[in-house]
Amino acid sequence: MNKAIIGKKLGMTQVFSADGKVIPVTVVEAGPCPIVQLKTVEKDGYAAVKLGFEEVREAVLNKPEAGQFKKAGVACQRVLKEFRFDDLSAYEVGKSVTVEVFAEGDKVDVVGTTKGHGFSGVIKRWNQHTLKMTHGTGPVHREVGSMGANSSPSRVFKNKHMPGQYGNERVTVQNLEIVKVDTARNALLIKGAIPGAVGGIVTISKSVKA
Repeated sequence: MNKAIIGKKLGMTQVFSADGKVIPVTVVEAGPCPIVQLKTVEKDGYAAVKLGFEEVREAVLNKPEAGQFKKAGVACQRVLKEFRFDDLSAYEVGKSVTVEVFAEGDKVDVVGTTKGHGFSGVIKRWNQHTLKMTHGTGPVHREVGSMGANSSPSRVFKNKHMPGQYGNERVTVQNLEIVKVDTARNALLIKGAIPGAVGGIVTISKSVKA
């Protein structure tokens, strides 16, 4: 069965296994996610399920946005995401997807948006070394350094590590393990770290490599 859910990163903690080992985990508040729409190959050209997450007042949405929720008979949601599945037989518009679709030991892929660092230099962005602090170097010690010869090729090659926008990009971490499913709190405890800041929206789906 294809499985996926939308969640919010709450932070990291640790749990102990049965043999006493410490396992670092990320806590994710996942769902419940109402099913807003089912897309089919016949009508839309592909099969997908559209899930919502985090209820919101209708006043903050425009009419087209609010209309799809009324058509589905669900409360207005802040976040909408599509998941492409081949088999939609387990899904029905108006029902909700909860953490119960996952079980302990499941392997999942987590997609999130990393923390944004703005315009950053090469030392922070690419982990390059600083220049020497003595022997005529300076007054700037955190600059890029040599750009190459000026006679040939008389240009800077593509993909050279340069200052620029750092972070705030979509990142997928694959093959993470679900350590615990807390149905009472709608929470998933996932082994290891996942991208994004606390409070960031993430999507959790069955691992494509498991």
